[in-house]
Amino acid sequence: MSTYTSTLGGSRYRFDGLARLLAAASPERSGDRLAGLAAESAQARVAARWALADVPLTRFLAEPVIPYEDDDVTRLIVDSHDAVAFAPVAGLTVGEFREWLLSEAADATTLAALAPGLTPEMVAAVSKLMGNADLVAVARKARVVTAFRSTIGLPGRLATRLQPNHPTDDPAGVAAALLDGLLLGSGDAVIGINPATDSPKAVRDLLELLDGVIARYAIPTQSCVLCHVTTSIDLMAAGAPVDLVFQSIAGTQAANASFGVTLGLLDEAYEAAKALGRGTVGHNALYFETGQGSALSADAHHGVDQQTVEARAYAVARRYDPLLVNTVVGFIGPEYLYDGRQILRAALEDHFCGKLLGLPMGLDICYTNHADADDDDIATMLTMLGVAGASFVICTPGGDDIMLNYQSASYHDALYLREVLGLRPAPEFEAWLDGIGLLDERGGIRDIAGTSHPLMAIGKELTA
Repeated sequence: MSTYTSTLGGSRYRFDGLARLLAAASPERSGDRLAGLAAESAQARVAARWALADVPLTRFLAEPVIPYEDDDVTRLIVDSHDAVAFAPVAGLTVGEFREWLLSEAADATTLAALAPGLTPEMVAAVSKLMGNADLVAVARKARVVTAFRSTIGLPGRLATRLQPNHPTDDPAGVAAALLDGLLLGSGDAVIGINPATDSPKAVRDLLELLDGVIARYAIPTQSCVLCHVTTSIDLMAAGAPVDLVFQSIAGTQAANASFGVTLGLLDEAYEAAKALGRGTVGHNALYFETGQGSALSADAHHGVDQQTVEARAYAVARRYDPLLVNTVVGFIGPEYLYDGRQILRAALEDHFCGKLLGLPMGLDICYTNHADADDDDIATMLTMLGVAGASFVICTPGGDDIMLNYQSASYHDALYLREVLGLRPAPEFEAWLDGIGLLDERGGIRDIAGTSHPLMAIGKELTA
C-alpha cells in the first residue's frame, strides 16, 4: 500500500493508501462521516486534494481500492480496461487530467474515444478536484447516444421518464398518472413503474397494461416495470412483453449480492433482452439505477468513500450497453446526503462520472421527506443538470411519488427546463407529439381543454 503526503499551513498530512486519500479528498457528506472516512477538518481535506492532484492516473491501475481477488467489480474494471483508449492521457496526473478535461482538446469526439480507457476511480478522483461549475462544463461536452424505440442523448434534447406509480398498482390510478404525463409531453425515455409487489402476475399485468397503451397509440417509447432482474428473466421466458430489463446495481460484489445480483445473472438478462429484439431504432435494452450510499447501507463499501463506490457501479452498467442509467441521487436519505447542498454536489458528480465512462446518464433529482431539502433545491438541481446535458430526468405527478413517498421533479418541471434551455424531446417522440396534436406552434405542449383529445380515452379504457 502506498503512502501519500502533503504539507499545508505548516502541518504534514499522511494518507495510507489510495482509498484513504480519495475519501479524505471528498467534499463533505454525511455518509462518509457516518462511515468514519471523512477528512477530520477542512484543512485536511485541502491537503488530501493537493496530494491527490499529484497522483499519476496509472497509479489507479496498479493499486485497486478493493483487492482484485476479493471483488468481481474490481476484476471487471481491471480486466476490461482499454489500454489503447487510455494512451492519450496515460502520462497525466489527476491534476493535469483536470486541466486537460477543461481544455478545448477534450471535445465530444475525444471524450467518447477516451471513455473505455478510464476507470471509475480515475474519474472519481478528478471529480474531487473540481468545482460544481467544472463538473457542469465537462459533462456538457460528453455525449452518449442510445436507442430502443426512441433515441436518447442527442444534442439539444432532454428526455423524461414518466413514472406513474401507485401504492396498490391500481389500473385506474396508473392510468390517471400515465395520462397526465403523456398530455404534458413526458415519457420519451421510458414509461417506468415501480411495482408495489414483485409478484410475477402483478408485474406481468403492469407490463401488459403499458404495452397495450404504447401499441394502441403508436407511442415511440419503451416500457419498464422495475422488478428484480430474476422476475424479468422468468417473464421473458414466459412471453411477457418486456421492453427494458431493469436492475438496481452497486459498486462492489458484496453490495450487489445484497440486491440478489451477480454479474453472471446480469449477463443472462442481457442476452435474453437482446434476443427479444423489441427495439425499432436501436437495441439498447437494459436500464440501471444507482445511488450514493447503497454500498455503505449494506456494510459493503470496503472502506471506500461513497462517491468512489458509486462510480464503480458505472463500470458494471457499462458492461451491458444500457439504454438508460440514472442515479436516484437523494433517495437513500440524509444519513448519506444530508441536505440540498450535498445532494446537488452528488448529482453533479454522478452525472459527470457516468458521462466520462460512456454512459447515458440521467437522474432522479429527488429527496426524502426527512432530508434538509425542499422544492427550490429540486429546481436548482434540475437547472444545473439541464445545463450539464443530462440525457433524461425522472418525472412524477406533481413531483410527489405517492407510492415511494419521496419528492422528485414533476412533468411541469421538465417543461420548464425544456423551455428555458431550448431543449426538445427525443426526435421520434417529438414527431408523435406533433402528430397527435400536442405540440403548439412554438414546439411547446398545447393546453388540452375538456375531454376532446384522443388520449383522454386511456383513463376510460384502463378503468374498464
